[in-house]
Amino acid sequence: MAIPEHTAKAFDADLQELSRMVAEMGGLTEKQIADAVDALSRRNPEQAQQIVKADLGIDALQREIEAKAVLTIARRQPMAVDLRELLGALRLCSDLERIGDLAKNIAKRVLVLDVELHSSRVIRGVQHMGTLVLAQLKQVLDSYAGRDLEKAIAVWNGDEQIDAMCTSIFRELLTYMMEDPRNITPCIHLMFCAKNIERMGDHATNIAETVYYMIEGHSMPDLRPKGDTTTFGGLRPG
Repeated sequence: MAIPEHTAKAFDADLQELSRMVAEMGGLTEKQIADAVDALSRRNPEQAQQIVKADLGIDALQREIEAKAVLTIARRQPMAVDLRELLGALRLCSDLERIGDLAKNIAKRVLVLDVELHSSRVIRGVQHMGTLVLAQLKQVLDSYAGRDLEKAIAVWNGDEQIDAMCTSIFRELLTYMMEDPRNITPCIHLMFCAKNIERMGDHATNIAETVYYMIEGHSMPDLRPKGDTTTFGGLRPG
């Protein structure tokens, strides 16, 4: 049975609105990453406090997207590719919300990081990681907006570089801690900041997998490349 034209148009309008909301959430999340890395590099507590506050806006937008998607599914009862579009939006906003949380976690570290670590190289390394992750997120959001499979796969394959940088920073920070016990506190904070950024990269690859699923209708066939060997004693970054 053919779908009435007005119903099809209403459904298309719902999908367009969801895409707009996801894009808005993506833009806010990108800003959080950039601001968090900047606040860390400049030890800026005022900026860090703003990042913590701004996370509430990302959380609120996630709830709006979820409510809109669930209502659209209930009203339109979509099948196949249309259902994948809605499920994709739900999965994307979940990953974006987690990235926002990770940026907030970095900001919280900035607020307590009151000891100077005399190594600009480590800070530059963390900054570079942040730049790479931000580029990955921008690219994967572009792949979602344009339903671009090649861009999504490129992001998925690019996660190893971020993992390798995290491992390198982890090892260097361990060296500083062994050299001088006074470095232990700031080094541990920087370790968790680096791990938070590495986890952001994981969520960007999650989004790439979602875009792949939306376009192809099935999950990626290969295991995700993984180059990070740091576990921080099994602790979750926070």
